[in-house]
Amino acid sequence: MKINRRRPIRAAGFLAALAISAASLLCGLPAQAATPSAAATPPSAASPSTPSTPASPSTASTPAAPNGDGTANSDGGATTEAPKVDLVLDVSGSMSTADIQGRSRISVAQQSIDEVIDALPPEAEFGIRTLGATYPVSDKTDGCKDTQVLFPVGNTNKVEAKTAVATLRPTGWTPIGLALRGAAQDLGTGQATRRIVLITDGEDDCAPPDPCDVARELAAQGLHLVVDTLGLAHDDQVRQQLLCIANATGGTYTDVRTQQQLTDRVKQLVTRSDQTYRQTPAQVAGTDSCANAPELTPGVYADREKFSEHRVYRVAVKSGQELRAAVSVTPDRAVAPDYGVLLQATDGTGQELVRGTDAGSGRTDVASTGLRWSATGSATATASTSASPDSGSGSGTGSGTGTGTGTGTDGVQQVCLIVSNSFAPQPGVQTDPGLPVELTVDVVAASPAPAGPALGLGRGWILLLVLTGAGLLTGLVSGWVARWRIAVWQEN
Repeated sequence: MKINRRRPIRAAGFLAALAISAASLLCGLPAQAATPSAAATPPSAASPSTPSTPASPSTASTPAAPNGDGTANSDGGATTEAPKVDLVLDVSGSMSTADIQGRSRISVAQQSIDEVIDALPPEAEFGIRTLGATYPVSDKTDGCKDTQVLFPVGNTNKVEAKTAVATLRPTGWTPIGLALRGAAQDLGTGQATRRIVLITDGEDDCAPPDPCDVARELAAQGLHLVVDTLGLAHDDQVRQQLLCIANATGGTYTDVRTQQQLTDRVKQLVTRSDQTYRQTPAQVAGTDSCANAPELTPGVYADREKFSEHRVYRVAVKSGQELRAAVSVTPDRAVAPDYGVLLQATDGTGQELVRGTDAGSGRTDVASTGLRWSATGSATATASTSASPDSGSGSGTGSGTGTGTGTGTDGVQQVCLIVSNSFAPQPGVQTDPGLPVELTVDVVAASPAPAGPALGLGRGWILLLVLTGAGLLTGLVSGWVARWRIAVWQEN
């Protein structure tokens, strides 16, 4: 009886110690996990809304501008202008229609604007312009010129701004083209990108000027001006016109169905202006091959990429340096629900070094990812070491280290960055111009590598020994306690 009772207990204690030792062994297997992953940041369109975001350069890096030979050089410093946003609100007669959750369109817009004003960042320069707020529908001559500043762009007195919005009543016509021109004047000039947010329920009924032509005109002037449109009516003609305005300036269009959706989207756009456009992206044109791709230096770049296209850029990385790159692609028009973005770093022979992906994240405003890669070792030309990709569903980043083919005698390697997308337009959607792409590049000193491995365990040896000892001690104590309990039970 005693033998039969003690053996299972001893076996259980031994198995417990063995299991804990095995667990400690697994815990003591650090590999590349000790290498820091890419840091988290948008854009464009960055987008605004907030799952994990890709690596961004240090604040000390300066924006780069491409020169005539395709090489992008620093243009002298980061823009420090405060973000500027001008909200253009339609107050035409049709805004009295009550078809948004049983409320009028104007009341929904007023509530959303109040909430946006309450949430404004302290440094934001925010203004409000109206259209159709003064002259009645019976006076089309003056009504089609009816656009005026309700609250000037600048540091916002929130009480005054909300009071001004509360006094608005649906009145007149819809001169969107003139309102866009007026809003561009409200925002003034400067290096930082400025944003117009247009909230309307109808197409321009006062053309000329046609609002699409005005948007193209503003884009052609190189004013760093983005127009985002939000439609409160679900008419195909209205949708097409608002899409046209947004596409012409690299902005976005949103079909608004609820008051909360309107509030969230406007807040998102204001936040995007605050976070993304302190430094204006330099325009750059990627190519289809690494051999003739533009060479980028640390900075922020803007490009446009067609649906399902590949764009290639080059970055020079010296031995002992680390390349950090992030890309954001903004679906600024209606696209199919399944899409993804891929950012690859390859060597001169086309062999992949590392990648980052974003697919299936469910975001509708921006798809973004990032990567980092360290050029380590000597300056000799050796076979490149391909890092295992670290990617998956959602915003992902990849990291890796190695030496690469194409490293010169000065220790400089040309790394090719390839931006790919799998967006597909919905039927009837224009494919030109391409989707807005924002690429961020930084080259910094390589992160220190973890201590050399000891039989593949690295620093896990210490943890292994501690956990093994604890496991054995736990097994022995469990066995002794079990024997004592059995002895007590037999005596009683």
